[in-house]
Amino acid sequence: MPELPETETIARDLDAMVCGTTIVGVDVLKADVLREADADGFAAALTGLSLAHVWRRAKLIVLDTRPCTAVPEAAEPLWRVVVQPRFTGGLVVDDGTLTEADRAYVAVTLRLNDGRALHYRDVRRLGTVALMSPARFTTYSNALGPEPLDPRLGDAEFSGLVRESRQAIKVFLMDQRRLAGVGNIYANEALWLSRIDPSREARTLSAQESGALRAQLCAVLTASIAARGTSFRDYRDARGERGSFVEQLAAYGRAGQPCRACGYRLVGTHAIDGRSTVFCAHCQR
Repeated sequence: MPELPETETIARDLDAMVCGTTIVGVDVLKADVLREADADGFAAALTGLSLAHVWRRAKLIVLDTRPCTAVPEAAEPLWRVVVQPRFTGGLVVDDGTLTEADRAYVAVTLRLNDGRALHYRDVRRLGTVALMSPARFTTYSNALGPEPLDPRLGDAEFSGLVRESRQAIKVFLMDQRRLAGVGNIYANEALWLSRIDPSREARTLSAQESGALRAQLCAVLTASIAARGTSFRDYRDARGERGSFVEQLAAYGRAGQPCRACGYRLVGTHAIDGRSTVFCAHCQR
C-alpha cells in the first residue's frame, strides 16, 4: 500500500494541481528517504525547475521536471523525481492549511512559486524519493513487468505470462517483475472475484481461467481508481482525503466474515507469501 489505484489517484491529482509551477526551494528534513542523490544534490538539481507532468508507473509516482525556459513539449524531462510510497508514504499539496500533526511526518518538501508546498510525508519512512535521469529511469522501468490496465496486455499475453510461472498465482500477481502495480489488496480481490484459489500454481490456470482473472483484475483496479483508492489505514490522496473503495472490498480485511457469494466463512492465512491472504475455500478452486 499504496498500490496502482492509489498511486494513479495521487498522480492524476498532482498533474492537475501543480503542473506549470516552479520549484523555488527544496527542504530535505529526513534524508534517509532519498535515493540516488544526497540532500544537497537533490536540492541543487531541482531548485529553479518547473513541474511539467506527474504520472504513474507500477506503484511509483513520477514527477517530470523541465527548465523554466521554453523547450519543446516532446523533449525529455531534465530530471525525474520517482516516489515509491510503500506502506505509509504519500504526496500531499499544502496550501498552508495542513495540520501540524500531518506536518510532523514530512520528509521532503518542494516549495512552489505560488506559495504552496508539495510534501512527501511518511510515518514509518519505508518509502523512497529518488532522483533519476530519463535514461536511468528507463533502465529502472524496463525491469518491471507490464501494466495490467495497458490495452496491449490482452488475454493471450496475460495467459502467456501466467503459464510461464511456477509461483502461486497470488505471488505471481504481486511480483512486480511480472506484472506492475498489483499488491496485496487487489490480488486478494481479483482472485476472489474470479473464483481462483490464491495458492494454485500459476501455470495450472487454463486460458479461460487466466482470461477471467485478467478481466476481474482490470475491473477491480478500475473501480478502485473511480473510488479514489482504498484507505484501509494510512493512505490519503494528494488533497489529504481518504479513498472510499474500502466499502467495496469483498475479501481483503474480511477474514472470518461470511463470503458474499456463498455465505461460508472466509479463511485468513499468511502461509502463501507471508502476507495476509483472505479467500473462500468453498468458492475458490
